[in-house]
Amino acid sequence: MEKYIDAFVNAFMGTVQWTWKSIIFEVPWYTNYFWGLVAISLFVWGLEILFPWRKEQSIFRRDFWLDAFYMFFNFFIFAIVISGVYKILGLLFGEFGLTAKSFAIVDIAAWPMWAQLVVFFILLDFVQWFTHVLLHKYRFLWRFHKVHHSVKEMGFAAHLRYHWMENIFYKPLKTFGVLILGGFEPEQAYIVHFAAVAIGHLNHANIKITWGPLKYIFNNPVMHLYHHSYVLPKGSYGVNFGISLSIWDYIFKTNYIPEDSGTITIGYPGDEKMPKGFLRQLIYGFKNDKR
Repeated sequence: MEKYIDAFVNAFMGTVQWTWKSIIFEVPWYTNYFWGLVAISLFVWGLEILFPWRKEQSIFRRDFWLDAFYMFFNFFIFAIVISGVYKILGLLFGEFGLTAKSFAIVDIAAWPMWAQLVVFFILLDFVQWFTHVLLHKYRFLWRFHKVHHSVKEMGFAAHLRYHWMENIFYKPLKTFGVLILGGFEPEQAYIVHFAAVAIGHLNHANIKITWGPLKYIFNNPVMHLYHHSYVLPKGSYGVNFGISLSIWDYIFKTNYIPEDSGTITIGYPGDEKMPKGFLRQLIYGFKNDKR
């Protein structure tokens, strides 16, 4: 038991120290996720201010500061809190003789680094797309995902407004996705991290981008706005589930973009019942309710 307690404390303190070092610029700039998030957020927010799609929407839109807090909570505060738990799980897997190589399906160690990163990016995006579909399809999961869909005015920071339980759902599947890539050493995974954050921010931003012919590969604000539509196609539990890539929706026929005015109502039926404050949203979803 003592080794598990030590592992929990060491992981917790290590994450705290790394986060603090990031804040005071004592980590390499390319792995500084804290200020990287700030820089990407300010850049995309600047695009919203200069080139607003919905011109009537305020620069400080509804729930702007709530969503901004969610960004730091989900990426840093929650990561600190849960880091010790992941360390303990790693020790438990080790006791059963399971290592990273136990799950490897394809060895990409000899591939060029750019090819490894591309495969890593595509695999993780598919895993997230699949998880996202599950969040909409099953009522238990949807109860937590409602926090993200309670956004009533879309903006870049809405990207990271989501219930902390989503971390619990996404993390194991994303980790498994990494493990099946034998030989992959994620020292340069920061490239994928920053690319995913930038694309996610853009997809939620109040700017109109479609990427032209590349819209069949990359997600975009027009496509993702309809994912948040209050009114969905009859019989559908959701559309446009893509995270960074749109290709999965086109492959599995979950794409839906009837027009591109950007004036649709977003949310979901019953979203007025969603608590307005962060603390109440923190525990939202554990009590069963109607869809």
